[in-house]
Amino acid sequence: MQLDARAQTLLKTLVERYIADGQPLGSRALAKISGLDLSPATIRNIMADLEEMGFVSSPHTSAGRVPTPRGYRIFVDTLLTVDAIDESLLEARLQTRLQSGSSQKVIASAAQVLSSLSQFAGVVLTPRRESVFQQIEFLRLSEKRVLLVIVAPNGDVQNRLLLSDVDYTPSQLVQAANFINLHYGGLSFSDVRNRLQNELRQLRDDMTPLMQAAVEVGSDAMADNSDEVIISGERNLLSVNELSSNMTSLRKLFDLFEQKTSLLQLLDLSSRATGVQIFIGGESSLVPLDQMSIVTAPYEINGRVVGTLGVIGPTRMAYERVIPIVDITAKLLSSALSHS
Repeated sequence: MQLDARAQTLLKTLVERYIADGQPLGSRALAKISGLDLSPATIRNIMADLEEMGFVSSPHTSAGRVPTPRGYRIFVDTLLTVDAIDESLLEARLQTRLQSGSSQKVIASAAQVLSSLSQFAGVVLTPRRESVFQQIEFLRLSEKRVLLVIVAPNGDVQNRLLLSDVDYTPSQLVQAANFINLHYGGLSFSDVRNRLQNELRQLRDDMTPLMQAAVEVGSDAMADNSDEVIISGERNLLSVNELSSNMTSLRKLFDLFEQKTSLLQLLDLSSRATGVQIFIGGESSLVPLDQMSIVTAPYEINGRVVGTLGVIGPTRMAYERVIPIVDITAKLLSSALSHS
């Protein structure tokens, strides 16, 4: 939705001041600090329009207004002026932490750096382990029950049960296994998934569901137990009143750190995007608290995106500072891991 210049200035002023001091802002205060030559009455009318459009809200009848998730979104997307921080100084600080040690230590250091620089929580989704297999076998256990046997290049064996709508014969199972081993042995299941769609036409149609199921189950079996999420500085969020002001918020906050399911989904989603992404509570179901925002960016190894990192903080965070911190940390982590 398009806002005229006056409405944009007032919304930008309100969000910036609310981020700075956390207090609702009234029309008289906005008239003084916005730089606009407008009367309080005119400002009240514009603020009423902004409230009707869902960009601001009034927590109490006469207590002024605060940004809504929608207001934060238009602010970060179109009104935000990112700080011109000294990138060389920040890079020097980061490089000393990210240069030495194993990949695991470098990634853990990145989470610590994000936390210490933002004063919130730093989070890193570690690189996925490729689900490579050497060969597979299908063994008929009973009607419509098939055992999938997966052999990794290092000799490790994983067994998974497949439930099928079709009662395959032993010869059909051998045919399917031979096809996969001949064409895909030594690849990752994710690579196989990308190629199967066209190449399965070489097989009978009734074999397609079995092989697709094998790829999905095999990928889960061969992957690491779960993508690991490294979090640093969780305690910083306990001092943020918006996130720890009541037991319900605290419970959701601790669930986020203990179960990590929402974080995994969100970080995996952001790894498919380019550059910095901002997820604002109240507009994204992946963010468990309305008062929480997560700023993320993907990182790479040798040009291939392998994970995501970011900062977890209140919606009332200084985005102009946090965005370049996340962006530069992702670039430096990519460089460190690519040259390790």
